[in-house]
Amino acid sequence: MQTLLLILIILAALATLYVLVRGVITMAQGKDIGGVQSQSLMRKRVMYQAVAIVFVILFLMLARGAGN
Repeated sequence: MQTLLLILIILAALATLYVLVRGVITMAQGKDIGGVQSQSLMRKRVMYQAVAIVFVILFLMLARGAGN
């Protein structure tokens, strides 16, 4: 179970990194005048970060329970 959670943490972190880089590139190009795409990417980034945090909390809870 811990291995699965570790893989999920890595995937969520990579998804966060991908969306972050994509947002920076979009902003640097200056094509998103209204900011609609930037807002969408920011929402996705926050969602992926939240998912990663939940997985980390579950991982730590599971690791703490296995130590007892």
